[in-house]
Amino acid sequence: MDDRVAATLREDPTMAALIDRHGRLAIEPAADEFARLCTSIVNQQLSTASAAAIRERFVGVLGGDPTPDRVLAADEGALREAGLSGTKVEYLRATAEAFRDGDPDLTREGLADASDEAAVGRLTQIRGIGEWTARMYLIFALGREDVLPLGDLAVRKGIEQVYNDGAELTRGEMREIAEAWRPYRSYGTRYVWAEYES
Repeated sequence: MDDRVAATLREDPTMAALIDRHGRLAIEPAADEFARLCTSIVNQQLSTASAAAIRERFVGVLGGDPTPDRVLAADEGALREAGLSGTKVEYLRATAEAFRDGDPDLTREGLADASDEAAVGRLTQIRGIGEWTARMYLIFALGREDVLPLGDLAVRKGIEQVYNDGAELTRGEMREIAEAWRPYRSYGTRYVWAEYES
């Protein structure tokens, strides 16, 4: 996180306190977009701890970091024993097929000129990639700096915890709070997650 991002976020006193507490957090493109997308699929609807354990076993079954060929060659029973549901195995395989086939619209370069909404629309054409997974991809694989993933329960609970003493907020109210973070809402989101998970 550079000084210009920090200066923008610090205009929100609550966010300034989170920066002081958690230090500088980064939003950077992933070295391997496919592996990062697999992580988001594994993480769907799981706690952070459960997701980390299953991802470690998933990588063990593959014999290394996820690649389309490794995912497609992996034994379904072994993937299920690693903790993946049959549905997630299907999702991972559909994603592997899309990447193996070399769809340029899935890469950082292919999506470079696409708006966030257009990128989400393209990604959600793949079976198993919903809006939540697509927005995680924009942040953690593509390194986009201004994504607000309100489909994420931890983000919503975190905003309520940090900004409203845990009391319920509407998504509209959450968007209004996050306006102060523009054009760096991905960073604001990371701070909310960090605080919620601490």
